[in-house]
Amino acid sequence: MPRLPVTFQVSGVPAPQGSKTGIVVGDRAVVVEGKGAGRDRFRQWRSDVRHACDAAIDTPIEGPVHVDINFYMPRPKSHYRTGRNAHLLRDQAPGWHTSKPDIDKLARAVLDAITGSAIHDDSQVARMRVGKQYADDRRVGATITVDQLTRK
Repeated sequence: MPRLPVTFQVSGVPAPQGSKTGIVVGDRAVVVEGKGAGRDRFRQWRSDVRHACDAAIDTPIEGPVHVDINFYMPRPKSHYRTGRNAHLLRDQAPGWHTSKPDIDKLARAVLDAITGSAIHDDSQVARMRVGKQYADDRRVGATITVDQLTRK
């Protein structure tokens, strides 16, 4: 049994899990992922999450779990001033990350990545808290905590 809770950091720009599409090939239904650069970024992010998770925990947690995920997103250059003040945020720069990617697709990517490593199946997740904000004074990436839920 691993020491709980398990917390680990993942560096890199968080990438959402894209939507899957069902198509018919001949007489069979097939599920396919999206194509292109987005898929490649997602695969790299999922791999980074899996490696960080594997380094933090050696056996999957049994029973119901709570997952806490905080995503730290990069700020666009348009949030900063120009010239000698280019290192300062503009007054109207938002505090929270409220643009794409969607938080639910980011969380889905993490849950799929930790399945088989920290948990047996994502159906074990009985409670989850997810946040998305700009990295500002932190490294771009995510902090993920997985803990077993017990009856009290």
